[in-house]
Amino acid sequence: MQRRSFFYGYYIIAACAGIQAIGVGSYVAFGVFFKPLLAEFTWSRGMLSGAHSLAFLISGGLGIFVGKLVDRFGPRFLMTAAGLFFGGSLLLVSTIHAPWQLYLFYSLFFGMGMSAVDVIALNTTARWFVRRRGVMTGIVKMGTGFGQMLIPFLANVLIVGVGWRQAYAIIGGVGMMLLVLIAQVLRHDPFRMGLFPDNIPAEISGSGFREKEESLWTVMRGRAFWMIFFANLSACFCLMSIMVHIVPHAIDVGISPKASATILSAIGGASIVGRFSIGSAIDRIGNRRSMILCFVLLILMLLWLQFSNELWMFYLFAVVYGFAHGGLFTVISPIVAEYFGIRSHGLLFGVAVFAGTVGGFIGPIFAGSLFDITGSYGIAFWGFLFVATIGFGLIFSLQPIRFSKK
Repeated sequence: MQRRSFFYGYYIIAACAGIQAIGVGSYVAFGVFFKPLLAEFTWSRGMLSGAHSLAFLISGGLGIFVGKLVDRFGPRFLMTAAGLFFGGSLLLVSTIHAPWQLYLFYSLFFGMGMSAVDVIALNTTARWFVRRRGVMTGIVKMGTGFGQMLIPFLANVLIVGVGWRQAYAIIGGVGMMLLVLIAQVLRHDPFRMGLFPDNIPAEISGSGFREKEESLWTVMRGRAFWMIFFANLSACFCLMSIMVHIVPHAIDVGISPKASATILSAIGGASIVGRFSIGSAIDRIGNRRSMILCFVLLILMLLWLQFSNELWMFYLFAVVYGFAHGGLFTVISPIVAEYFGIRSHGLLFGVAVFAGTVGGFIGPIFAGSLFDITGSYGIAFWGFLFVATIGFGLIFSLQPIRFSKK
């Protein structure tokens, strides 16, 4: 079979990057809405953080189910349904007046929409690319960085101009339309279109290595999967907490609300570089070493944050932390594929994502509740440092993978 002039896999990458930008960008923009919601409703930070964290947890739990379905049925229909839930939930959030509405519309409905964002985008990428899986995953995750940089900035502009309710309605309506349209581009794998991964018309084993393909039961009984599981839990415990609380923390230490919002955008911009750089590094030095590097940078920046009280210090934090943030979210799908193959990648990646959502659920509540008790994020930040060190230890102890030659 001859190669086509333009590989459809590149349309897949563009579509998956768009899904990541809209989905994750809208999710992290909650940090910009945090203060306006506190001001209008006088809710505690712990309660408000809980709604955001519960959405993350629900998205991860459902992500296991989505992963199993996408392995069997493919991504297009599932992403269309998720887009409707995603946009509709934010339209409903713009009407809330009570905590139960926030938890129903945002935590449950938005969580249902978010459940497909990582699993579908990264599972589909893993199926379309093997030899260039790392760099293509990095490009897809660059979409997340663009979304984290752009959507919080636009949200802040909209909040100032038309208020937080109209801002959420606009983001929800536009997001729904775009996600449903993008979903129509997705295809399960290249073989169903008469194509091959990486657009190379030969069996993958002919390229010099054979990916591991273990049964689901063997994977789940092994130590390696659970080391990755808990390392991702540790990472997201820290990462999602920072994304929720960095803006209110900066405001608390005297940074203006407008400048504080730009810190979140700076993290998104730096994460773009991190996602592409770590994605490229994966194809050269492997997933394990790439993940170790990201954990080292995360630990250093959590130490730096303890002493940051000026805008330039927050910007330096944003640049280095953003690089590590982007890298850690990029490496998790390829490391699952590298260690366990793609036969059940959707389900296994869904389980790994769920681990992250458990950490992302606990972390922001942990930080918000400690602030409510102590009036400071200091103890919470030391807690993040401890948890990040555990994650580093798990990945450092992970046995390097060896490809079998043919």
